[in-house]
Amino acid sequence: MFGDMMGMMGKLKETRKKIEETKKRLDQVLVTESAGNGAVTVVITANREVREITLDDRLLKDREELTDTLILALNKAITRAGEVQEAELGAVAREGMPQIPGMDGLFK
Repeated sequence: MFGDMMGMMGKLKETRKKIEETKKRLDQVLVTESAGNGAVTVVITANREVREITLDDRLLKDREELTDTLILALNKAITRAGEVQEAELGAVAREGMPQIPGMDGLFK
């Protein structure tokens, strides 16, 4: 039994390391979203860090439209980046979790 616990602890430590490595890699995964028929384009990392915003010049004349379109594009990008991050980190967590009886479907 003690050996099983040590094995599980080692597996959890290894999983934590893989999760940290995955988070670092997600800094390089870029998500691009646009709104307003391409009038605003946002590029963010899968860790939700904004890298680039491109604006169509016509939006500079209408502050309200610019704000609305920018918010829409950012929210779309953040949602998609979250989905990418969740899928990547979830896969690592599922792979590294020890099999505990009765908890089979917990991380699906």
